Parts: sequence; C-alpha cells; structure tokens
Amino acid sequence: MPPAVKLSVVVVNYNVCYFLEQALLSVRRAVEKLGEPVEVFVVDNNSVDGSVAMVKARFPEVLLLENQENCGFSRANNQALGQARGQYVLLLNPDTVIEEDTFRQCCNFMDQHPAAGGLGVKMLDGQGHFLPESKRSLPTPWVAFYKVFGLARLFPRSERFGRYHLGFLDKDQTHEIEVLSGAFMFLRAAALEQVGLLDEDYFMYGEDIDLSYRLTRGGWKNYYFPGTRIIHYKGESTKRASVSYVFVFYRAMVVFARKHFAPGQAGAFSLLINLAIWLRASLAVGQRLLERVAPVLLDAGLIYGGMYFLKTYWEQNHKYVPTPYPPQFMLVAVPVYIGVWLTAAYLSGAYDKPVKTWAIARGILVGTVLISAVSNFLDAWRFSKALIVLGGGWSVAALVLRRRLAHFLRYREFDFAEPAAKNIAIVGSEEESRRVRRLLEQAGVQARVVGYIVPEPLPEPAASSPPDDLLGTVRQLADSIRIYEVEELIFCGRDLSASQIISLMVSLPQQPPVAYKILPQDSAYIIGSSSKDAPGDYYALDITLNLFRPQQMRLKRLLDILTSLGLLLAAPVVVWAQPHKAGFLRNCLRVLSGVRTWVGLRYATAPGRVARAILSPADAAQTTLPLSEATRRRLELLYAKNYEPGTDLSILLRCFRELGQEQ
Repeated sequence: MPPAVKLSVVVVNYNVCYFLEQALLSVRRAVEKLGEPVEVFVVDNNSVDGSVAMVKARFPEVLLLENQENCGFSRANNQALGQARGQYVLLLNPDTVIEEDTFRQCCNFMDQHPAAGGLGVKMLDGQGHFLPESKRSLPTPWVAFYKVFGLARLFPRSERFGRYHLGFLDKDQTHEIEVLSGAFMFLRAAALEQVGLLDEDYFMYGEDIDLSYRLTRGGWKNYYFPGTRIIHYKGESTKRASVSYVFVFYRAMVVFARKHFAPGQAGAFSLLINLAIWLRASLAVGQRLLERVAPVLLDAGLIYGGMYFLKTYWEQNHKYVPTPYPPQFMLVAVPVYIGVWLTAAYLSGAYDKPVKTWAIARGILVGTVLISAVSNFLDAWRFSKALIVLGGGWSVAALVLRRRLAHFLRYREFDFAEPAAKNIAIVGSEEESRRVRRLLEQAGVQARVVGYIVPEPLPEPAASSPPDDLLGTVRQLADSIRIYEVEELIFCGRDLSASQIISLMVSLPQQPPVAYKILPQDSAYIIGSSSKDAPGDYYALDITLNLFRPQQMRLKRLLDILTSLGLLLAAPVVVWAQPHKAGFLRNCLRVLSGVRTWVGLRYATAPGRVARAILSPADAAQTTLPLSEATRRRLELLYAKNYEPGTDLSILLRCFRELGQEQ
C-alpha cells in the first residue's frame, strides 16, 4: 500500500505564472521541513502565459491538471479535491509565499485540536503589513451593512462595527473565528467529506465564506492561527477598484444569503447588497473617469478662460470694427478649437509621462494649423485668424504651466527632468547580487544599485579588501537603508528563507518607506507589491514590445475608431460578407467603445490592462495544420515587438470574414 499522505496542497492558477513559480518554490521548502508525505496539485484554468510549461519544467513532482477553459475557482479546486488523499487539505492561492515551517505548524495545530475543521494563518501583503482578511466574521445583514457603508473602516476595533474583520481580536493570538480566507484554507479532509466540497454556484469569491459556514454548521471549529505567516500579493485575481470585481464579489454575497439565511433575512440582505453593488460600482466608474478626464477638463477650462480674455482684449483694442464677436464664437467655435487642440496634443504625447514640452507644443501647433486651414472653407465661422494663433500660443502656455505647477507641488521643483533613478539595495550573496543587476539591466529598470547586504556575518578580514559595493550584513540593514536612502530592497530567495524575508519585512522601520521585492531561487523574475490594495508586479526579462509604447497605443486606438466608423458606415454592404452578421455589428460597437480592439494578443499575456482582441495575428497565419498554443504565442510576441498600424490593417483584410467572431 502507498504511504499515507499527510497533506494535499491545491493551487488553482490562471495567468499568474511568475507568482505561481514563487509559490511552488515556497511549497517545496515547506514540504521538506514537514518531513511527511505531501501531494501538490496545480489546476490550471486554461492560462496563456506559459504557466503549464513552467510547472512541467520546474516542478515535476506536482500533479498538474490542465483545463481547456476557465471553469472558476470552486470547480477547479473540486477537481483536485476529488483526487486528494491527504489527511489535511490546503487550498492555496498562487500569489502567495509561505514560510518553511507553515505546513509543520498547521499540521501540529490540527493534530492537537481534533475539533478544528479549518485553519487560517496570519497573512501579510507584499510590504509586510497585516491583512485584516486573515480573520473574518460571518457577513450577516448588520455586519455587511457596517462594511458596505464604511462604518467598519471608521471603527475597525469596535465589537459592533468592526465584526467583518474582527478588528477587536488581537492579530498575534489564536482565536476561534467564523470565516477563513480562500487564499489559505487549511482543512481537515474528514470535515470536508462530511460537509461537502466547494459550492460551484460561486465562480469566484464567496465560496470560502460558504464553506466556512458549512463547517461551523456541521459542528466543526474554524481557527485563526498566527503561529506561521504567509505573504499574499493579491495579484491578478484581486482588482478591487474595478467594476467587475464589485459585481462578482457582492453578487456572491447575495448567493450566500439566499442559500443560508431565512427568507426574510435573505430578502433584506439582497436589497442591501444590490444597493451596495450600484453604489460601489458608481464610485468605481466615477473614480476611474475622474482620474482620466480631470486633467483634460482642467486643460480645457484653462484654455477656454484664456480665450475669453483674448477675445475681450482683441475686440476692444485690435478689431478693425470694435464690435463684440457673435455669441456662437465662445459657445461653438472655441469649444471646437479646444477639442482639436487637445486631441492633437493627446496624439502628440502631451498626456504621457514624463511630461515633454516639445510634445505639447507640437500637438498644439498641428491643431492650430488644422483649425486655420479648415476655417478658410467656412465663411460663416471665419472669425479671426489672430485669435486662432493667439489661442494656440495660450494653449501651449496653459498646458505647460499647469503641468509645471503640478510637478512643483509634488516634487518641489519646476523642471520636467526625468525623476532620479530609485536607489535599490540587494539582500543576498555576491553571486546573486550580480544576477539581480543583470536582470534589472535586461528588464530596462531605471534604478541605481547602491550595493548588497549579505545575510550571514562577514568573514574574518583577509588580505584582499571587501568589494566596494558590500554594504554590510542584515544586522546593519536598517542603518544601510537610512544612510544610502534606499527606496527598494530586493531579497534573494536562494540565500534567505521565506521566514527570514518575512521577518525582515515586518521588523524594518516603516519610515522611510521602502518597497520590497523577491528574486525566487533560479528564477528570472523579481516579484513584489507596493501595497495591500495594489496587484503584484514584477521585473521580467521580456523583450521590448513596440505595441505597448504610448505613441503606438494611441495610434492603434485611433485606427480602431476610424476602422469601426468606416465599417459601420459601410455596414449595409459589408455585413452581407460576414458569416456572423450580428456579431460583426456588435464588435464594431465594442471596438468603438474601447471594450475590444480589432487585432491584439489572445494567447500571450499583455502587460497591464488592455482591451480584449477580436483577431489574433495567429489567425492570419497561412497553414494547413492547426497551430500549437506555443506557436500562437510566438506569433503574437513578434507582432507586439515589431508593431506598426499597417500590420493591423493587413490582418483585418486577410481575416475580413472573421470580424463577427465572438471571443
């Protein structure tokens, strides 16, 4: 008979290859420390970022389940749970790092507490700050009300208002709690067998609350255990400012209420949650629009005010016939001028970072020439060439001065010079320090490496002097940060254990603020996160992709708009050539609104948030055999690396009959 399995670890992955690699490395070390049989499952929900190939190459001991679609968190976990043989089961997020003794500590606790059905641990964000969701209460209507309307945030330690995250309980002591976090759910297999697996009605979010509640209803206890710690980056799966997150998360709460609460309670809860959905969604949309539109509106207001002053001055002092300009000048003509100036400035790069004065001047100049040329053909709207030229000059001045003022308020200097490269220190051996430097250079990171700090005591002085960039040992880390004004620390996972890294993150002073990143052992990706509400990020050895340069992205967006307008105008004729006529019209509107792009990446992972693509460059490949996923990714990366707007037009023409396809 095969040896009994002490623990089954299940990790569900979806397009977070770099975080998954680090998580599995930490799992491997924790398995070694436990010293008992452990099986590790990775369930991949049809990732397109090379996750499957990475797991096969680096972690042959892992039991890999490959899905052909994204079937959701609950169903994917259940696939592995159906095969798991462990006495205990751990559901672990891929964007986590666990300490070496985590498995041993958790198994010991569960062994000593036979009534424990589930266990959660102390979770920290990428900066070492405690995550309050490490311990939670059941979201009853009143608890949800206090959270939704901000009372929990205002009074986090109140026993009444702070129940959602149990802020009144000491985070450094063990407590019996009601709800475990889905990022780390350490479960007793016997308890799971009794209460059932995850409820697949929850696609994402809410399934952890549901299972925790069923455990307590089944007579088991859930515990918060701070005896071990994990880092939870809260990566791709947690974008809390997005509208989609608001709808998915709060609707999961509605599913929970209808399933577990009495009809009267469920109705009140559903009403409250639906109110919260629209409130939070409106705030999310409003915040995003404000962030994008506010600079443009401010520029437009400054130009409009200047144009009013110029008009008044010109008609009183320089107009051949000193009569006022007609009302339509300020009501119609000037807003049109402003629209042309700001559009041209945008396309020129006036809203890119860092600010470039020449980009602003170039855009306004092009806009001024365009306005002057078009006004020659419109006699009824030909007011004053002088005001157009003066308005163009004022527009340049207004845009530059506003940006200089904002720059001064933030950096206390008016110069638009590139911000100084941040100071980085490396915690690790000399060998790993050199590797970090190479990775930073190859990834194009603008930084100045001030030196490295070794984790062990320095050796006895030798005849040769120590390297010039050796700053000292970890005992001197706080002093090194202060003396060299270090803004970012990179920990080398080959030289420090996860426990050492976490302990340093927690113990280092909060001021001055320092960002933390980790280079996992034998990895080519330096991973970190700036706050608990920010998704994880990484420095990667990726090639420079021309597609994602600001100027190319603007041109691509302009091309999408013009192409969609042209196709809609020609729709009465063009639509008959489309096998999917309704889909063609829908896609034209989607691209016009920015929700989709005609051509883009579908198989390779795009940096940042980009519109989903209708066509892939791989669709235009002329081949008689189906392309492998790896080949499709390579074709897309070549497209992104060498992108030109003409490439999109070529692909659109070659795949013209596929413009109505759904993705």
